[in-house]
Amino acid sequence: MSVLENAQQLQQMMAENKTMEAFDKFYHDEVKVVEVPTGETRNGKEAQREAINQWYNSVEEFHDGGCNSICANEDQQTSTAETWMDITLKDGGRMKMSEVAVQKWKDGQIIEEKFYYNMPQQ
Repeated sequence: MSVLENAQQLQQMMAENKTMEAFDKFYHDEVKVVEVPTGETRNGKEAQREAINQWYNSVEEFHDGGCNSICANEDQQTSTAETWMDITLKDGGRMKMSEVAVQKWKDGQIIEEKFYYNMPQQ
């Protein structure tokens, strides 16, 4: 499959509430994930799995969400997805969050991912 097809399938699985299945399928064991606003960097699939689980454990209620756009550069093996979600956090109020993920692919899996978003107002 092309990078675009993989990125589209990843987003489709997440929309179907199959986040961990998508993660297992599309993330490389040696993935590097960077949260650009905070500078936090996670190395390896297990570190990212733990971060995903912590994130979902912090959510009280998921109201809505979606993907506004996906694009890919096949020559550079990169994709970009603009997504949003409307959630209520366990230790905070309801917020709408949007982010852009830039993904580098290797052998059909994400080897590097950077997340760009604004931090919610405190």
